[in-house]
Amino acid sequence: MRARNKAPSGKSKTAFSSSKSLRRVLERRCPVFRVRSRLPATLRLLVEGALILPLPSDSWSPWSRDREARALLLLATMFVLVEMTDTVRIPPWQFERKLNDAITEELNKKLANKVVYNVGLCICLYDITKLEDSYIFPGDGASHTKVHFRYVVFHPFLDEILVGVIKGCSLEGVRVSLGFFDDIIIPPESLQQPAKFDEAEQVWVWEYETEEGAHDLYMDTGEEIRFRVVDETFIDTSPTGPSSAEPSTSSATEEVQKKEAPYTLVGSISEPGLGLLSWWTNS
Repeated sequence: MRARNKAPSGKSKTAFSSSKSLRRVLERRCPVFRVRSRLPATLRLLVEGALILPLPSDSWSPWSRDREARALLLLATMFVLVEMTDTVRIPPWQFERKLNDAITEELNKKLANKVVYNVGLCICLYDITKLEDSYIFPGDGASHTKVHFRYVVFHPFLDEILVGVIKGCSLEGVRVSLGFFDDIIIPPESLQQPAKFDEAEQVWVWEYETEEGAHDLYMDTGEEIRFRVVDETFIDTSPTGPSSAEPSTSSATEEVQKKEAPYTLVGSISEPGLGLLSWWTNS
């Protein structure tokens, strides 16, 4: 009998020969790597914190211990640079600071850890590309500056393979967390089949067939899981004005809106090689 979450090992895949070859590939894919030294400290900390997650394939051993290569891979596959424009208000007591520093702080206050509709989860400011003239309006001592900038945004593309940690299980499916983003769901129909929900342990189980008979593989909380992004949902959670609906109806609607996540990813593990990493580890 195999261990609780052990399954037959998968075949090895072609790996990059070194982190340098990986860097060259990633530099062509995403311009953020061409100026690696300018990467904001906030994003570097985020990447280093996420390095506890394994690479998409355990067979990529030639550079699996290279922290920089792992960080570059994480950035290339999970984050994008988005060009934005906004008018930033700088209060008078910040006039003594450098304009770029004050604007950077204000933009991060406004956008960091916020979901922008149809864009993604904002992480931190990458750089400022253009500053237009600043204006002070009557009755307001603050300056107002139109800013063109690029922001680092978490927005994986569809069919992308990600690795996270199981946050919990319910009849709705398996909840997955990336550490900084928790709104990921793998519905029951997208699990390895046949699958069943264990009411006693509150976990999903893959009934894996072997020559020795069926073997239950449990999707325990805290286990690392590899999944494919198959869908995404954006919900506009911005406040709306009062409506003519009845008070009871409007209050119920508000409660539902509060529970809805503004950005949700839907994953799938119904393919060979996807699922718990322990299922596919070489024995």
